[in-house]
Formats: sequence, structure tokens, C-alpha cells
Amino acid sequence: MKINIFRTAAVIAIASAVISGCTTSKQILYFQDIDTAEIDRIVTNYEPVIKRDDILKIVVSGPDKLVVQPYNLTLGEMTSYGGSTSPENATLEYHVDKDGFIDFPVLGRINVLGMTRQDLVEYLTKHLKKEVKDPVVYVSFSNFKITVLGEVKNPGTYNVTSERITILQALGMAGDLNLTARRDGIILIRDDNGLNTHIKIDLKKSDILSSPYFYLQQNDVIYVPASPTRVATATSTSLWSVILSGITTFMSVISVIIAFTR
Repeated sequence: MKINIFRTAAVIAIASAVISGCTTSKQILYFQDIDTAEIDRIVTNYEPVIKRDDILKIVVSGPDKLVVQPYNLTLGEMTSYGGSTSPENATLEYHVDKDGFIDFPVLGRINVLGMTRQDLVEYLTKHLKKEVKDPVVYVSFSNFKITVLGEVKNPGTYNVTSERITILQALGMAGDLNLTARRDGIILIRDDNGLNTHIKIDLKKSDILSSPYFYLQQNDVIYVPASPTRVATATSTSLWSVILSGITTFMSVISVIIAFTR
């Protein structure tokens, strides 16, 4: 009798897990309407704009190394500048403060909020030409990273060496979606200068390819929720674990009682 109870419970648990765990191509395939959809021109304006708390790396070069040297020093180093400090030993990263300004050597405070990297290059080049012959300005983001969470193989935060990264590339960096991921409910969370915004993305549809959210910005967070099937399976598995545990405990108690009453 005890064997039959365990056998029945085990069969029911396995059957339930198999049924609830089944997936179909409609649940897991990307871009299911790709053959019939009319894809708009892909968004080309993917350049990220400078935001509060960004960290920028700025290097100035030119034919005369001594002339450009002061522009490659922090303000603290400028106070003791005597021509002996080289740009290679200088700290060339600038923090964008809460008001959107950076403190740049010689030029002073500059409002960079909302500029693209190229905008800042052009601004600095224009103003440096007054003192520097043929200046070359290099600007990059030192804090460009994205975070991928949820039903992916390798969730985590990833540094991005390029300004151009798509949501598909980000998911690829995280090892792609698990089979248990919900393809039509992916959430993109973005900090828009202190205001957190979020949008739901459906990877089953091809319109994401021309969406303004196809390209990511610095500090974007992608959350991939579990599919309803995955949630149901987890709930079912947990429930059956409790039931089987209860049955095992009950049968153990019965066995002990039988042993002592013989």
C-alpha cells in the first residue's frame, strides 16, 4: 500500500511538471512577424547624451605638447603646475555634477548636460583654438555600462567599450534568454536625468528593430521576467514537494507505530 501511494504521487508530480513545462515555438521564437512586417528605417541617432553623474574621459593633444599640457591636468594639479607633470600621469576623468557641469582646466565650468560626445568635442575644439594650434580632442564615457537581470543565462552588469549597443547585443552578452523567459514582457529601465522611466519590449514582434529603444544608453537596465509557464511550473513543483514531504513524513510515522505495536 505504501509503495502504491508513493508510486501514484510520483507519477502525478512528474506528469504535472511535464505538462506545465511544455513550451511551443510561439512562446520562444523572436520576430515572429518578420516575414509580413514592414520594417521602418532603423534608428541611426543612437549616440548617448551626457547625463548627471556621468564620468567623462577627456584628452587634449596638439603639435606643441607643452601648450596642451595644462588642459590635461585636473584643477588640483593646475595649482602646482610647473611644467614637470606629464599628461600620462594626470587624472583625465571628469565627473558631471548634479547641475550638469564639469570643471575643465583653464576653461573652467562647462555645462555638458544633454550634449553628445561629438557635441563636446566640437565645443572644446572651438574654444581651445584660441590658445592651441590644431587641437585634437578625445572624449569618451568611462561609465558606459548596462545591466541585464532575470531569465538570462548570465545576469549581471557589463561594461560597454562602444557607444553603439543594441538590446539584442546586450542580451547576447548575458548569454541570451532562457527557454523559460517571457519574450513579450521584457522591461527596459532607463534613468532620464534623475527620472526613472520604463518600457515593455516584445521580442516576438519585429518593430523593435526600428524602435528608439533598440539602441541602449549608459546605465540602462534590462529585466527579463519568467514566462507564466515557468511560474506555474515553479509553483507546481513547490506544491508537490510539500505534498510528497508530507506523505513521506506520514508514512514514516505509520511505520514507527506499526513497529511498536507488533
